[in-house]
Order: sequence, then C-alpha cells, then structure tokens
Amino acid sequence: MECNNCSGERKVNYRDKEIEKKLVTRLNKVEGQIRGIKGMIEREIYCDDILVQISAVQSAMKSISKILFENHVKTCILDKMKDDEEVAVEELLKSINRMMK
Repeated sequence: MECNNCSGERKVNYRDKEIEKKLVTRLNKVEGQIRGIKGMIEREIYCDDILVQISAVQSAMKSISKILFENHVKTCILDKMKDDEEVAVEELLKSINRMMK
C-alpha cells in the first residue's frame, strides 16, 4: 500500500490490516466522544464535566499516536535504515518532534 505526502514523494505504508483495524476502531470511538462533547456543550453541561471528556479524548489520541508511531519505527524506519541510516534517523527525529508538540 502506498500513500502520498505533501512533497509528492511516494512513501510505502507498512501497516498490516490488524493494526489498521485497531486504529480505525479507536478513531471511531474518539469520533463518538467528540460528538458527545459537542452535545454536552449544546446542552450547556457543567464545564468540568466537559473538560473530563476532553481529557479522555486527548488520552485516546495519544494512545492512537503511540500505536502508529511504534508501527512506523518497526516497519518504515527500519526499512529506510537499510538504504540510508541518516535519512531514517532524520525522519524518526521529525516524527518525535511532531508528537512532542
């Protein structure tokens, strides 16, 4: 499976179907949580209760990021290291920096 990035360069996607299914399932849950938060705001629910739900969404997104990042390191980065270690390390550092924002 291949995907495009912003620069137009083709990159190979190494996610297996089990990982993809896990990610999509978690994202569907987050999507439901976001709709729930929107409904809470529309129903004028107490702010602290909404903040609890927002925190849960943030935690779920971090969990999704960790799964995807782990897969990225074990597949994409490892594969790139075979061709060019310096490029692989640079991509890894960019990914880490994005996640730490």
